[in-house]
Amino acid sequence: MPRPAVIRTVGLLGSLLLAVAAARDGATWPWHPTMTARTILAGDNGLLSPLCWLLGTVLLIGAWVLGRKVVPSARWAYVTAALWALPLAVVLPLGSYDVYSYACQGWALAAGHDPYSAGVQALGCPWVDAVAPTWLDAPAPYGPVFLVLAALAALAGLSGTGSLLGALIVLRLIAVLGVVLIAVSLPALARRRDVPLSQAAWLVLACPLVLIHLVSGAHNDAVMVGLLVAALVTRRPLLAGVLLGLAIGVKATAVVVVPFALLLFPSLDRRIKFGAGAVAALGLASLLGVGWVKSLSGSGVSVQWTSPSTAVGMTVNLLGGGFDAIPVTRILGIAGLVAVLAVLWWRARDGDPLLGAGLALAATVVLAPVFHPWYLTWPLAVLAATLRRDTLWLVVPCAVASALCLPDGYNLALATKAQGAIAMTVLIVVVALKRPKVPA
Repeated sequence: MPRPAVIRTVGLLGSLLLAVAAARDGATWPWHPTMTARTILAGDNGLLSPLCWLLGTVLLIGAWVLGRKVVPSARWAYVTAALWALPLAVVLPLGSYDVYSYACQGWALAAGHDPYSAGVQALGCPWVDAVAPTWLDAPAPYGPVFLVLAALAALAGLSGTGSLLGALIVLRLIAVLGVVLIAVSLPALARRRDVPLSQAAWLVLACPLVLIHLVSGAHNDAVMVGLLVAALVTRRPLLAGVLLGLAIGVKATAVVVVPFALLLFPSLDRRIKFGAGAVAALGLASLLGVGWVKSLSGSGVSVQWTSPSTAVGMTVNLLGGGFDAIPVTRILGIAGLVAVLAVLWWRARDGDPLLGAGLALAATVVLAPVFHPWYLTWPLAVLAATLRRDTLWLVVPCAVASALCLPDGYNLALATKAQGAIAMTVLIVVVALKRPKVPA
C-alpha cells in the first residue's frame, strides 16, 4: 500500500495534468467542441492534450481510490484535497459548458427578462455564443435562489472586468464556497453516525467528481449540496427549514430530503413553511414567481444510456419495439423512484434519517430520466459521512463517472450509445436478481 506522501504527490500530478488539458482544450468561448472521441482518433488534438487528460484522470482517480486506506488524519485529507483543487480552480472549466448558461441566465434576470419564459438566445444575452447549442432555446431549469446568484455574477462581470470572464470568476467562487460549506459541515455530519472524519473528508473533498465538476466546472450542484448538508447538521429547526428552502431554490432535487429532515427535527413540520416562504420571497423579489417549476421538463432533452431508465428504453428501441420506448421507461423510472422514496422514508422512521436522506438522493440519481456525472455529488457527502463500512459501492460509480467527460464537456457515453445501453440494461437485470441489501 502506497504511503500518504505518495498518494498526495500522485494526485497533485494528476490535477496538474488535468489543468494543462483544461487550459488547452477546456470549455472555452465562443462555444466550439475542441475534443471529441472522433477528433482524438483522427489526431486533430495532437498528443499533449489527450495524454494530459487521460493520465491526469487516471492518476487523480487512482490516488483517490487507493488513498481511502492510508489517510492518516482528517487534517491531512483536508489539506490534500485543497492542494488537488487549486490547479483546477484557475483554469478553463472542465467537463461542461453549463457555467456559460448560468452566466447568460443571470444576465437575463439582471437585464429585467424572465429566464423561465425563453432560452438565452431569444432573450438577447451578449454572451450567447459561449452557450452550448442544446441549451440555447431551453428556459432556465434552476430555482430563483440560484438565478439571483447568477444575476449577481453577471452584474459583477459587466461592472467589473466588463466581460464574460468576470461573471465566470464569480460563478466559480460561488461554487467553491458551496464546496467549502460542505467541508465545514462534514465534521458534525460524521459525528452523527460515528464515522471517522478522515474517511468522510477524503471520500467527499478529494473525490475527482468534486474537483472536476464542482470546483473546475463550477456546477451549481455545489451550492445545493452545501445547503443540504448544512441543513442536516444544524440543531435549529428554523435554520434547517430556511437552508432546505434555499437548497430547493437552487435545484428542485433537494426536495427529496425534506421528509427525512422532518424525522430529524420533529418540530420542523411546523416551521418548514418558513423555508418555503424564503424561496417564494426570492422568487417574487426577482419577478420570477414559480415559473421555474414549469421549466424543469426542459432538462430531459438529453438522451444517454448513463440514465438506467433511459438505457432500458434505448435497448428496447434497438430491439425493434415499434415505438419510442424511452418516454415509457422514463415514466416507469419516476414511478419506481416514488415507490423507493416511500420505502426509504418508512424504514427511516425507526432507523437513521441521515442514511435515508443519502439513499434517497442516490435513488434520485439512479432513477431520474437524465444523468450527468456531477449528479453523483448529490448523495456523496451524506453517504460518505453516514456509511461506516461498505463504501466501495459508492466509490466505484464516482470513479467511473469521473472519467466520462472530456475536457470541453464531450461525454464519452455519446460514442457508445448502443453498447452502453445494452450493458446498462444487463447490469440492471443482474442487480435486480441479486436484490442488494441497504448498506449500513
